[in-house]
Amino acid sequence: MNDSDSLKDYQRVRQLAIRSLFEIIEQSSEGTVIVDRDANIVWMNQRYARRFGLESAEFAIGKPCESVIPGSLLREVVRTGRPILLDMQDTPKEPLVVMRLPIHDDAGTVIGAIGFALFDELRSLSPMLKRYLSMQEELASTRSLLRARQTKYNFAHFIGTSAASLEVKRRARRSASADSPVLLQGETGTGKELLAQAIHAASPRAHKPFVSINSAAIPEALLEAEFFGTAPGAFTGADRKGRAGKLQIAQGGTLFLDEIGDMPLPLQSKLLRVLQEKEFEPLGSNEVINSDVRVIAATSTDLAAAIKRGEFRADLYYRLNVLPIQVPALRERLDDLPALSEGILEELRSQHELDRDALQLLAQHAWPGNIRELRNVLERAALLSDDLMLNAADIRAAIGSFSPVQRDAANLPQPLNSETFAQARERFDRQLISATLAQCAGKVDDAARSLGLGRSTLYKKMAALGITESL
Repeated sequence: MNDSDSLKDYQRVRQLAIRSLFEIIEQSSEGTVIVDRDANIVWMNQRYARRFGLESAEFAIGKPCESVIPGSLLREVVRTGRPILLDMQDTPKEPLVVMRLPIHDDAGTVIGAIGFALFDELRSLSPMLKRYLSMQEELASTRSLLRARQTKYNFAHFIGTSAASLEVKRRARRSASADSPVLLQGETGTGKELLAQAIHAASPRAHKPFVSINSAAIPEALLEAEFFGTAPGAFTGADRKGRAGKLQIAQGGTLFLDEIGDMPLPLQSKLLRVLQEKEFEPLGSNEVINSDVRVIAATSTDLAAAIKRGEFRADLYYRLNVLPIQVPALRERLDDLPALSEGILEELRSQHELDRDALQLLAQHAWPGNIRELRNVLERAALLSDDLMLNAADIRAAIGSFSPVQRDAANLPQPLNSETFAQARERFDRQLISATLAQCAGKVDDAARSLGLGRSTLYKKMAALGITESL
């Protein structure tokens, strides 16, 4: 067989295949229609004609396709010469899956188009469509959950330029680049969760979920299920589909364990296994799930004392205490009160300000509730005052039960020539900014980052204090 015979055979087989394909589609479809170059119908089978309310297909011949088939796109196929291989076509009965193809002459010119309404294909495609819609809903749900698990705070929200605050932010920033556990210790209301979120936001896991669980807020009987999740029907009343625990939700991200000192001992041992083996099992399941979470724990409890009382496992403490950060109480960083108060009033969208006497009174209170109490006091004072300038009386009334700061007289800073509070504060600000600039070789950007201030804010303070950039 020579090449010419092979080519002839190919052309013959191709023509047979085209004819067979047309006959198969036409016979198995719900309907077939052919239009000319003007999109007028030249042929339609009886099944399709009846679907559009015609007694006979002859009534459709010569009519524009849109007058018989509302919404038809065959005119577009004739105009563009491009097929529409899969589309939805509305009909009086039910929507159909349709295919539209251009018809060319031997010269390649478009002389018409043919449309097939695929018989019963919509019902055949139904499982696939349902699966697609289900996947879309699951994806949307996952995206919504991830958005809900994003952090709200970063290091800029931890306000303060005192030595204690700067040290906390320094250690926290360094911990962000690591993947080791972090243990935040400090009294309630000092901003431990804010710091945890800031660490996550500055870490390589920032685009993954931040999931928190409070050991003190969940009943002990439910805490393990909340932590590890449950297998389908794990116990009476459990979800038949099972339920993912916080460990699974936090995969790839950060798990924040608040008030870990209140975690029951049996759960402590299981948490230790997660940290060591990087795996866990949901309740009622034999499936082992690999764990990829960065753990940040926080407590207001003295864990060393809890270990001595037998209430906290020493091995878990040592596993968590890789990167310890002691978050200072507000009474230990009273120099931050002016900036903190300004930030809180701004967050409350309040136009109120504090006069000098009000600031002095704030510095005399011990703040047992720390920053949470300060926010509460400022919000109450702003709501009760008719004057936008809050004075000492407004603050005193808002505090209620006043707790004076207990100071060691030997450690009190001695005023210079009976200087006022404002003068002492100005002196301290000048010394701190000058020292920081010196450490940063006079680079204002570096000094601003070290102090936790914005560049423009530092420039304003320098101008007010008469500090030159050349320092």
